[in-house]
Amino acid sequence: MNHPLHFALLLLSLGFLCQTTTNAVLMDKLAYSKICADEECSYALSMAVALDDFTAPDCRFINIRKDQMIYVYSKLTPEEGTGVFWSGSVYSERYVDQMGILGYFPSNLVKETTKFKKDTDTVAIPTADVDFYCF
Repeated sequence: MNHPLHFALLLLSLGFLCQTTTNAVLMDKLAYSKICADEECSYALSMAVALDDFTAPDCRFINIRKDQMIYVYSKLTPEEGTGVFWSGSVYSERYVDQMGILGYFPSNLVKETTKFKKDTDTVAIPTADVDFYCF
């Protein structure tokens, strides 16, 4: 095997990892706990429709457009004096470029249309710092 080549590839990979991780910025927590369908928040809690447009103020949030469908994956448990935010991903043929992007949005700007989980079947878990990183 060519050890210098492997070593060079390893250094290149580490350099790439260091470069991508140093661009991440830890943002303020929006809440200290959240409600999810499972421990990993990988299953949607519900479907919602946007009642109005919302423009994301930073990378933790997603843009939503009126009448756009949204998969809701978690609901942040509000702290005193803070707004109520949910996280999700938009679904719409008109805004395909936004599909698959997870982010937060104000819960008062959407209306739940379909619940996939009963409130009694959800899991309350603490949020982690990684929930609020901006890349």
